Amino acid sequence: MAANIGIMDSAYFVGRNEILAWINARLQLNLSRVEEAASGAVQCQMMDMTYPGVVPMHKVNFDAKTEYDMIQNYKVLQDVFNKLKIGKHIEVNKLVKGRPLDNLELLQWLKRYCDSVNRGMMNENYNPVERRTKGGEKRNVKGSQKNSKSLQTNNSFNSEGTRGNKISGGETKSSLEIQALTKEITDLKVSVDILEKERDFYFAKLRDIEILCQAPQLENVPMAMGVKKILYAADEKESVLAEAQEIVSQSVNVEETEFSDDDH
Repeated sequence: MAANIGIMDSAYFVGRNEILAWINARLQLNLSRVEEAASGAVQCQMMDMTYPGVVPMHKVNFDAKTEYDMIQNYKVLQDVFNKLKIGKHIEVNKLVKGRPLDNLELLQWLKRYCDSVNRGMMNENYNPVERRTKGGEKRNVKGSQKNSKSLQTNNSFNSEGTRGNKISGGETKSSLEIQALTKEITDLKVSVDILEKERDFYFAKLRDIEILCQAPQLENVPMAMGVKKILYAADEKESVLAEAQEIVSQSVNVEETEFSDDDH
């Protein structure tokens, strides 16, 4: 089934906001950008919800920040695909870079796949928070130990850091502004990518119609002639719909006249 979801499938025209709403509702998360799913953990848990018990959640790291840790998550995901005989290759090297479009495409595909399995229904018996907590217990214990050591180290520098806080205040404000602008640029890039896909989708449809109308057996058929009249209109402001309708209606009138003559 996965192999049948082509790049021009309607699945790839689902917007970023709809994808994020789908993830947040089902997994009880609060993602605001598709790049936040670049670690592969979200995809693993979506498969866990779709096929309970198939994903070894204890191997899924929701705190993955490095490419190495992210790759481990995608290995888990690819193993699950292989186990379920899902013919989907994961472009791990692209996804871990956090590029919005690459991650959006995988999430669009995943939504289509999961919806096709569960008919778009949410698994009411699935507790996503509990699954994440149980799956990451060992990792959380190790993480808390590291955080404790880090906290002790930070405390030893508190006295020296007071003076630096005043300086860092202005830098923090600038950093937040840069992050906000970066997010805005990223969102615009995603919107442009989606619009370009939509443009290519409809252009391909029009090209198919043109090829069909140029077929020898249809080339002189009035309906095909009317369609080509619209397709080949040179002036954007020129409305050729009326002329195309006239070509079709004249043909209908001729056929009606011939039919009437045959009756007589």
